[in-house]
Amino acid sequence: MRISVITAVYNRAATVREAIASVQAQRDAEVEHVLIDGASTDGSLAIMEEMRDGRTVLVSEPDEGIYDALSKGFERATGDALGLMHSDDLFADDEVLSSVTEAFADPSVDAVHGDLQYVAQDDPGRVIRHWRSGPFHPRRLKRGWMPPHPTLYLRRSVLEEHGSFDTTYRIAADYDAILRYFGSPGFKAAYVPRVLVKMRVGGESNQSLRKILLKSREDYRALRRSGVGGLGTLACKNLSKIGQFIGKP
Repeated sequence: MRISVITAVYNRAATVREAIASVQAQRDAEVEHVLIDGASTDGSLAIMEEMRDGRTVLVSEPDEGIYDALSKGFERATGDALGLMHSDDLFADDEVLSSVTEAFADPSVDAVHGDLQYVAQDDPGRVIRHWRSGPFHPRRLKRGWMPPHPTLYLRRSVLEEHGSFDTTYRIAADYDAILRYFGSPGFKAAYVPRVLVKMRVGGESNQSLRKILLKSREDYRALRRSGVGGLGTLACKNLSKIGQFIGKP
């Protein structure tokens, strides 16, 4: 099985080298790395050109934001399963994608996901939050559950049937997509019970109070659109984050 990892990049010279190295270090997995650069001006493109190898697809052109860039990446990817690696994140170890490949050995599995650690910007070894997602069950969606999207890999057939990101969302297109995928009848997800990705804090959705409020509005819109829930589900989703700060490994 070929795994395509899509990375959207815009002015991430400080971190993109580490993200690419993390993908290239993966063992015992057939990997394609699709880099979609939004016409960076800080030297990011030079780093990507320096590090590209025979497994790399590199495109640099203006885009309309991260979801537009990721959608371009999905269109260019050739893998049997597809996921993403943000340009300031990294895999937890060099066997993550071999674990994902192993989980997809069951042909009935539509998606694979695991756990996520939020880490300090300047020290990926310092854990801020630990997101233990646990196994998927359709009832959990109504309680605000979602898998950590940086750990999520989807079989190509899921994207072909349901599409990728709705770019009318500015912050919550990932949640909207997850509700569409996981809410479809008979959807089957495999949970890998360990940390797959280390994600630096300071992402797009929590940079300011305005963006936090925008994300909540978009989450609610996605919930109503999918028919999964409403304000109660949104409240459960937000409250569930409190436990991620407690008992971190």
